[in-house]
Amino acid sequence: MTQGTLYTISAASGAGKTSLVTALLQQTKHVQVSISHTTRAMRPGEEDGVNYHFTSKDNFLKMIGNNAFLEHAEVFGNYYGTSQAWVEETLAKGIDVILEIDWQGAQQVRRVMPKTVGIFIVPPSIEALRERLTGRGQDDDDVIEKRMAEAISEMSHFNEADFLVINDDFAEALHDLQSILRSHRLTTQQQSASNADLLQQLLSK
Repeated sequence: MTQGTLYTISAASGAGKTSLVTALLQQTKHVQVSISHTTRAMRPGEEDGVNYHFTSKDNFLKMIGNNAFLEHAEVFGNYYGTSQAWVEETLAKGIDVILEIDWQGAQQVRRVMPKTVGIFIVPPSIEALRERLTGRGQDDDDVIEKRMAEAISEMSHFNEADFLVINDDFAEALHDLQSILRSHRLTTQQQSASNADLLQQLLSK
């Protein structure tokens, strides 16, 4: 059986990462997005095992001690982490796994699994980024400027990824993501494993 590929997809807020990943999952076979563990409270409409694996802080810290996470972080007093066992089991089934993750998390993942493929998504211009961040019209100028500064800081890490996708036209950006995943399934190593019987037949006398 072929081994799946692990992808990290990172982006600054406002780049459209979540919408692109949602569409990618709907239109692409043999790929799943990792569901993180978290200690934060479940919000209305969320489901355990669908949005997150909700757990207690004590259990989360125990999992850290057991090296259960491929990566983990504390955000505003809550913990978030990616199960290494689930990722490895899913990849072993030949299914690609996507981690929607920030650049710090992507660094952690690459240290543990160096063959991880990194993808970074950026907006087409600084004006487009500002427009997306102000689209709701509910935040004052100070909040917007803080978000802009954070986004620019995050985007400075784009060169740590293997692929850069510019989300100007949504359909084109989605096609770019699909092409990246498709190309990795067409490598000689992957094709040799998934089409072993055919290749043996073609080469037999």
